[in-house]
Amino acid sequence: MVLAVDLLNPTLENEKRQHKLKRLVQSPNSYFMDVKCSGCFNITVVFSNSQSVVTCPGCSTVLCQPTGGRARLTEGCSFRKKIN
Repeated sequence: MVLAVDLLNPTLENEKRQHKLKRLVQSPNSYFMDVKCSGCFNITVVFSNSQSVVTCPGCSTVLCQPTGGRARLTEGCSFRKKIN
């Protein structure tokens, strides 16, 4: 009997679609990110699921606002995921 799907070597797309606890190796969906302010170009570290408003320490503009899950970045702010 041959299975249609290889259970020991799942594809990357299949792993990302699964729930965080049902993956072959458990990993969270949240991450830290560097957010660059559009006004003064300062870089601030923000959690992707932050539950409070994050402001820029240089010019006091709002960088992101919390929603039910992920934080919503303001327009003009750029970000990148932190690796480690």
